[in-house]
Amino acid sequence: MPDDPTAEVTDLLQHLIRNACVNDGTAESGFEGRSADVLSAYLDTPGLDVDTFSLRPDRSSVVARIEGTDPAAPTLLLMGHTDVVPANPDGWRRDPYGGELIANDEGFREVWGRGAVDMLNLTASMAVATKRLAQRGFRPKGTLVYLAVADEEAMGTYGAQYLTEHEADAVATDYVITEAGGFPMASESGTKRPVIVGEKGSYWCTLRISGTPGHASTPFRTDNALVKAAEIVRRLDAFVPETQLHDIWRKFVEGIDWGPEMTAALLDADGFTALCEGLPLGLARQAHACTHTTFAPTVMHAGTKTNVIPDRVDLEIDIRTLPGQTAEEVRAQLDLIIGPELATSVELISSNDDPSTASPIDTPLWDTLQRATDRIAPGSKNVPFLTVGATDARFFRRKGITSYGFGLFSERIGFEEFGTMFHGDDERVDQESLRLSTELWGAVAEDLLA
Repeated sequence: MPDDPTAEVTDLLQHLIRNACVNDGTAESGFEGRSADVLSAYLDTPGLDVDTFSLRPDRSSVVARIEGTDPAAPTLLLMGHTDVVPANPDGWRRDPYGGELIANDEGFREVWGRGAVDMLNLTASMAVATKRLAQRGFRPKGTLVYLAVADEEAMGTYGAQYLTEHEADAVATDYVITEAGGFPMASESGTKRPVIVGEKGSYWCTLRISGTPGHASTPFRTDNALVKAAEIVRRLDAFVPETQLHDIWRKFVEGIDWGPEMTAALLDADGFTALCEGLPLGLARQAHACTHTTFAPTVMHAGTKTNVIPDRVDLEIDIRTLPGQTAEEVRAQLDLIIGPELATSVELISSNDDPSTASPIDTPLWDTLQRATDRIAPGSKNVPFLTVGATDARFFRRKGITSYGFGLFSERIGFEEFGTMFHGDDERVDQESLRLSTELWGAVAEDLLA
């Protein structure tokens, strides 16, 4: 079909994957300018105003606009990011930066590569939909803004944070759609699709554990900082946080309709952790993380030499917080985990408190998403959901801007597989999902802005 966007969005996604804009968290990584150049050239078409913004060289973000005719009408911002997390090729069946188009065992073609799911598929489909609207002469009452942003996979310092704080006019909006809901979930009353209306917060911190140096040939009764750190890691892993069934979780469970028995179990705080033990792995991880503060020790720096008892260890911990949770509450849990006998050897040397954010669901954008979903994927019902990772939506929510995560994904990659591909091996997306999401953005723009 001449209007089928599949080939176009596939090609653009492959280019973005091959650009390998790998963000390892350092200021010198990312190189998002590569994809900014590709997108700027691609979006250079009549009807689109395209600008590039950079806080640091080669860490560029792209903004494209279809200006509305009515200043009182709403503005919609479609936001994708261009950076990806590192990938270890040893764990992949294909080149993680090859962008190959491969037919799976059922004959359906998939684009493979780092970012195919997180979230270059949506970044590409949003760009294609925006360009196609401009080429059709789309002149809505409201304004449509496309944003391809740098540095989402770290802290947003060079991307969304910079833009919202220093280039606010360029990204001014009433509504934001970004990653990454919309995957189909089967229920007793039909297909449900989660809309990300909120996200957990983060409290990344580094603990410094002290000891006393000595010769490693005589380890008996030494004050080994690494041994203390290992015990703290063990306690972090064993810690059972309190189950908190917040409002977003309740609305999700009630909306998803997995039957009375399962619904009751998912809304029972007392038996929740035991329930998660018996769920499929992907669902278990999501359900547990959605309802608990999580503590994950991730990086440890220790020791100076093999034959020296270490006197200092720095332990980095990824802590994700629930809606309404404060830094003081997190510190109290850390104190409980560490325990009084180790507390005198432990110092909190750095922390980053980035609280949870959420948007309401009684909004025109929510209604638009449901109507657009009905149009393109009939029979699906959208339900609110809390993502357990961080997205750039938080910068907009803190300015009072309703921000959701959504897309439309086919049923060819199941929920379990979909969830494990975020930052995982063998990341890929099927072409039907690319087509569905591209068509979705056009339908949303026409419904909300026209």
